[in-house]
Amino acid sequence: MTVEPKTKKTNVKPKDFISTVKDEQKRKDSLEVLKMMEAITGEKGAMWGTSIVGFGTTKIKYASGEELDWPTTGFSPRAQALTLYVVKRSSKEQAALLKKLGKHKTGGGCLHIKKLSDVDADVLKKVIEEKCKK
Repeated sequence: MTVEPKTKKTNVKPKDFISTVKDEQKRKDSLEVLKMMEAITGEKGAMWGTSIVGFGTTKIKYASGEELDWPTTGFSPRAQALTLYVVKRSSKEQAALLKKLGKHKTGGGCLHIKKLSDVDADVLKKVIEEKCKK
């Protein structure tokens, strides 16, 4: 059984969405994360809903047995921080990487950073790679 999700893949181009981000630094950082995630995932970014840039598609299965499609990984330039959907709670390797990343917060499967210059880009790439491992 498939649930009809509120957040669906759209035809909006991620760069068009990113161009509407008002904060110049967040806009520049979003373009960098877009390039980074495309290179790591081998996927072109796609808009999911009005504010999530997603890469790949994963089936999510609820306890009820209902399933829905969701991006394998992605990000969103939120007002408070650049939010990356990359945290794997069960990964000891990723937890070790996060300790080396730099200034960030995590919660609910998300990594929140104010600006890319606050973190080590090479470590961030490894964090994303770890998320994308099967």
